[in-house]
Amino acid sequence: SRAGKHTSKPVNRADEVIKLAGKLHNVASELQRAPLRPPEIALHLSDTYHLPIKEPIVKPYPSEIFVGPTSIPFDLQTLLEHLMHGLSPMNKEGPMSGKCIHETDQMKDFLTRNFGFHNIVGKCIVQGVQSFNLEALPSTMDPNTIIYFPCEGSSAFTMTVSEIQRWQNSFTVYADRDIPGMKKSFLQRALEGKSMNGREAFRMKFVVRISDCPVMMKFDAKILPRSLNDDWPNFIKLISMTGVDFAGRVHDVDDILAYITNWRNVFELDQVTGKIAVFDGRNFHPVKNHPPVLLNENLLLDHLKRMTRLRLRVCDREKVQIVVETGIGLGIFSGKHIRIDSQVRRLTAHALRCVITEEGATYTHIRAIVFALPIFSKTIGDIQIPDVYHDFVNEFHKSKYCGRIPVLIVDHDMHELAVAIACRGFRVSELNPADSHGVFGEYWQNYGPAVEEKLALTTLGLLVQHHLINRSVLDDSRYHII
Repeated sequence: SRAGKHTSKPVNRADEVIKLAGKLHNVASELQRAPLRPPEIALHLSDTYHLPIKEPIVKPYPSEIFVGPTSIPFDLQTLLEHLMHGLSPMNKEGPMSGKCIHETDQMKDFLTRNFGFHNIVGKCIVQGVQSFNLEALPSTMDPNTIIYFPCEGSSAFTMTVSEIQRWQNSFTVYADRDIPGMKKSFLQRALEGKSMNGREAFRMKFVVRISDCPVMMKFDAKILPRSLNDDWPNFIKLISMTGVDFAGRVHDVDDILAYITNWRNVFELDQVTGKIAVFDGRNFHPVKNHPPVLLNENLLLDHLKRMTRLRLRVCDREKVQIVVETGIGLGIFSGKHIRIDSQVRRLTAHALRCVITEEGATYTHIRAIVFALPIFSKTIGDIQIPDVYHDFVNEFHKSKYCGRIPVLIVDHDMHELAVAIACRGFRVSELNPADSHGVFGEYWQNYGPAVEEKLALTTLGLLVQHHLINRSVLDDSRYHII
């Protein structure tokens, strides 16, 4: 993070850290009681002046922090305290909780006015994903041109074409070399939506795409005003990575075959081939009253760890300081319709905790990991129905986490957290739960977005990670098989 101005008063080295050793359940309260001092980082006036004025916090939001017997430097302690107590609660029933019709049309209008966006009639990238073209790619435009999102005005997110070109140029791919078939030729095909059903789609779980990617609008659909003097957008990176998919679709059939040992008894079969029957061109249907699903937990856990290990190593390699994670593959893809979602959530939390514990001491740049896990489950009386947030909190509590890297779990959205972190001068990453087709934003035009599509509508992701807009995406010199 950026250093602040020095004071004339001598600084005691022992005062530069806040001691947080002790019982895990007391850590959050210790942070709250810690004496406040001027932060060691200085935020430029322009970085704060152009951000929306914060409304008073109506009520606190759940958060839990976990650290081992270590010390947290004051700048990091101040940041974590702010993330726990200083943000407005997430509006979970806001304008982006529905079909996002206005936000989708807004993005299409932005692309049309500035880059000559138009759909190609009758052509799809993959089934159900409309192909399009830009008359002017950012890489071919005058670098000095000023671009406004969504349109010119005092509340616009302002950027130059030169900045967009620089953000595009940051695009990099990292892939796990130990996965069979992981070659640059495969990656290039996959990133333009041409991965084959089954084995190739399965392989995409071990591929990380990363680039600089400013957030232009939070999930409350309010534009983040930005002047050209504001530096905070340059501190945000976006990681796109595929999770395990139990939704039951033909492209990800190998997830079913690999991880569900009794799949023949769970899904309807084709009477001729003996394979899982495909309905409507892509869907699998569970058998009514099927027996309990038997997961190959050892294999699933091993792969979840491998995915996490690759993702965090990439973050460290790209000099990310604060990693903002979310529940990748823990929504519709977690297999709720076949009653394995709680099991998948538990294994995912366990895999993440294990990797952070085992590898945390090896990271050079990562200073903290923040899980953005909004609680959407309802309460019945005084009883809260468990959500992803609770599964992760339980995992870190029960394991008595004692890793070197502080872990914060928050009932909040990733944009709110990432922007707050970037505005304090820390390099931060967000996690995009990408589709195995490898096309950024996938169904972003279809008026019913999941998280990946919402990221396409709220960030510069389409310009920096979509293969039809950024030529760097298909440049195999940017692919690193590690």
